[in-house]
Order: sequence, then structure tokens, then C-alpha cells
Amino acid sequence: MNIRPFKECDADTIISWIKSERIFRFWCADRFESYPITGNDLIAHYEDSIKTDDTFHFVAYDDSGLIGYFIIRYPEKSDRHTLRLGFVIVDDNRRGQGLGKEMIKTALDYAVSFMGASKVTIGVFDNNPSALYCYLNSGFKDTGITENYSCLGEDWTCKELEYIPED
Repeated sequence: MNIRPFKECDADTIISWIKSERIFRFWCADRFESYPITGNDLIAHYEDSIKTDDTFHFVAYDDSGLIGYFIIRYPEKSDRHTLRLGFVIVDDNRRGQGLGKEMIKTALDYAVSFMGASKVTIGVFDNNPSALYCYLNSGFKDTGITENYSCLGEDWTCKELEYIPED
């Protein structure tokens, strides 16, 4: 598996992996107002986020094509050692093969080795057990910090996880 920067031509493929509003909200929480979105909506989000030079969009791929998508961003402009992963999604036809875990480990290695991170954080809804399992098995730890959301007429709890590389 490899990663590379997101290209606009990737957008429609990534959006095609979102088959329901529930999956959409697991992926983006409330960062997009309405479902469904189009590839152009994702491109517009990408173009907006790169203006600040704090957000980096990636895709994971192998010989078969795109595997997944994620972003890495600096949550605080003054702290260049803490990074945050987000918008993590894996091709729905390739889930359950360990590719999400491999992609997350690749993203963490990149964040630490190339971006100098001493801590990487991520939020995950506790009603998304496959994502929670993936992140915990990729090296993230539960911080015990939670945030409540109202999604799809339900109360959801987002767990804050962190990864601190071993010296």
C-alpha cells in the first residue's frame, strides 16, 4: 500500500464509497451540511481547506486502485507537533481485509516520520465499532474524552483517541 496526495480526479470514486447517510455522518460528522454530496462538493472542501496550509489530503492505493482517503491537519496553528487525522474512509468493496488498519498505520508513520508529529489524534463515534476497532488496533489509545453530537435524530458520542509514538 502507498499513499499520495489527493487529486481532484479521485473525488467521485471516494464519494461513491458512501452508500448511506449513516456512513456519511460516520465519515464527516457535521462538516458537510447535507447528504448526499458530490465529487464537486468534496473538491470544493479540499480547495477551501488547503488555503490555510494546515490540512493535507491523501489517498491510499495499491495495484488494484484507490483503497481509501484521509486527511491530516494541524488542529492548532501554534502547535506543529500535534496532528489530527480525519475524514477516514475505505472503499466499501474492500472493507474487512485489514486495509483500513494498514492505511492508518501508514498515515501515522507519515505523520511522525515526515511531519514531525509527537502526537496524533482522531475522533470516532462509539456507534461505529469497526472504525473504533481499527483505530485502537492501529496504535491509538482512548483518552476518555468524549463529545456529544446529535446525528440523524439520535444522540451520538464521539470518543477522542490519541497516538503517541514510542521513542
